[in-house]
Amino acid sequence: MCVRGMETIIKVVNSKSFSRFRFPSISTPDLLNLTAALPSNLRPRHPNPAMSLEQLCRDTLTTFWHYHGSCQVGKVVDNDYRVLGIDNLRVIDASTFHATPGTNPQATIMMLGRSKVETNIKEVFYFAAPNYTFIREATSAPRVSYHAYILVGGGTAGCPLAATLSEKANILVLERGGTPYLKPDITDKANFMLQLYDTSSDSNAQEFNSEDGVFSHRARVLGGGSVINAGFYSHADPQFIKESGLDEALVKDSYQWVEKKVAFESPVLQWQSAVKDGLLEAGVSPFNKFTYDHIKGTKIGATIFDKNDHRHTAADLLEYADPKNIKLYLHATVHKIIFTTQNRAGSRPRATGVVYEDVSGVRHEAYLTKDSESEVIVSAGAIGSPQLLMLSGIGPVQQLQAMGIQVVNDYPMVGQNLADNAMNGIMVPSPLPVEVSLLSTVGITQSGNYIEAWSGLNLPPSPGQMRTPLPPIINKVYNDARIKTGSSLNTRLQGGIIIEKAGHPLSTGHIELRSTDPNETPKVWFNYFKEAEDVNMCVRGMETIIKVVNSKSFSRFRFPSISTPDLLNLTAALPSNLRPRHPNSATSLEQFCRDTPTTFWHYHGSCQVGKVVDNDYRVLGIDNLRVIDASTFHATPGTNPQATVMMLGRLMGVRILKDRPVRRK
Repeated sequence: MCVRGMETIIKVVNSKSFSRFRFPSISTPDLLNLTAALPSNLRPRHPNPAMSLEQLCRDTLTTFWHYHGSCQVGKVVDNDYRVLGIDNLRVIDASTFHATPGTNPQATIMMLGRSKVETNIKEVFYFAAPNYTFIREATSAPRVSYHAYILVGGGTAGCPLAATLSEKANILVLERGGTPYLKPDITDKANFMLQLYDTSSDSNAQEFNSEDGVFSHRARVLGGGSVINAGFYSHADPQFIKESGLDEALVKDSYQWVEKKVAFESPVLQWQSAVKDGLLEAGVSPFNKFTYDHIKGTKIGATIFDKNDHRHTAADLLEYADPKNIKLYLHATVHKIIFTTQNRAGSRPRATGVVYEDVSGVRHEAYLTKDSESEVIVSAGAIGSPQLLMLSGIGPVQQLQAMGIQVVNDYPMVGQNLADNAMNGIMVPSPLPVEVSLLSTVGITQSGNYIEAWSGLNLPPSPGQMRTPLPPIINKVYNDARIKTGSSLNTRLQGGIIIEKAGHPLSTGHIELRSTDPNETPKVWFNYFKEAEDVNMCVRGMETIIKVVNSKSFSRFRFPSISTPDLLNLTAALPSNLRPRHPNSATSLEQFCRDTPTTFWHYHGSCQVGKVVDNDYRVLGIDNLRVIDASTFHATPGTNPQATVMMLGRLMGVRILKDRPVRRK
């Protein structure tokens, strides 16, 4: 290439057009010798530079200052110039070029800077908070107000329900938490665990420990659990829809309504791909590719994280709302529902409003308008909804009287049948770097276990002490995996966890009030593995995980020197809950299951249809009061419930409006 270039230069120098700039007495070889004699670099000269253009090229080169290629796209950074394997870091300059872009690179470098800024601006504005003119702090709310619907809880069910009801009616939404749009980066995929580690009073996740000795969280933010969960989006098991008696056509339409705003195909990179192939090796087949549907076998599900790993939540569904018909107050904590009875014997209690407080402790009252269709709707989740019913006088009479709460309706089933899908799994440190991934691949086994995985997550800032001494190699791997940066909040596990849950646990618990303070989480019992069949289901799930971990497809993410029993020992030794460990945790999968459960945050069942509410989600024995959220479920609807919870909010909003008579203005 250099020789061909030099040959072209010689032609130019010898051309008629250039002759007036040449000394006739100085030949072209003389010019080559002169050039070679200049001290233009520190390289040695050879005797024949003027006789050999190849040697002239080697001896006389100088820089054009067009340096490039040291952080190439595809080798150091991806196509968005993000450094591979590192969060929140990009390289944007000529080091990313595979070659010089044309004759001189500066124009392209300046263009690149402008182009990536524009791209980032588009990403920022795409993810920026919607212009919700109807959202305010509760401190700005009137002391008394009137509404056709009062919705307690702007969560995963509440947001789609509120947006739908606002199409034709006036609605007030009271959310005890703040907005997810204030610090959107904290909700991104890479920061999933950081929200759960945040114990501040205004965090999106309110931490509590169940009476079973398991660390747990409740959402405390507009958008509810969709703001703090792992993002997996998948439809319900068809049997769940059938048993719920929901109109299948309306279910389909409601799912699609949700998906237009918040659902995306999950990416499947190295770790997730290895888990997928391992599941197929383990016999969890067929491979159903990407689908929203709940189908036995292995599939790729959807996610609420977009291609830039930004989280989209149920709060985004408020974009459907009619801003003229909705008011939504943040940091509005409802203390009780107000009831009245007609002045006749035997009349049923009727919900007429709520009492709530703002962050300053100022009391507000919101009342229903006088028309008979007006309702208070509780969508505060499987813990918050029964808690509010009890605080309002609906629940087991012994609990209410013990707290000095006036009894409106002695209803012993409120807060009973509470369940969670216990999560058990195996932590696998990896010799290779892994991507940050949440739940993308899922194996739905014939026995009813759901196998999922995540990788590259933040480790706790203060992970505490291991419960039992570990083999030296595992201590080394664990420490190596932890110590990645100087900042503990950016410390990520080089490896991941493969997890399982049983689709339909038989063990159930209940809640009991601690106090009359709605901000205080009640006592919660899930009674994990109380029923022997739940232990058997967990064992079957763990056996499948072990097959995946031992599969050929997954082998590149395994340290050869760390056996599967060692991995079980490592997992059992992690301070993942407050339950005691037994000496045989790693040798008995039954004991391992009982010792190591963590929550999947899939709480449900505490206000079940048929026991606390009817098929229209109206509270039994009470007029103008409904509960619409996961507390009404008999079981978790499929692998992960959020899609169905959002669908239910939309579906019930449509049904309620359909039953509401059209009023002439």
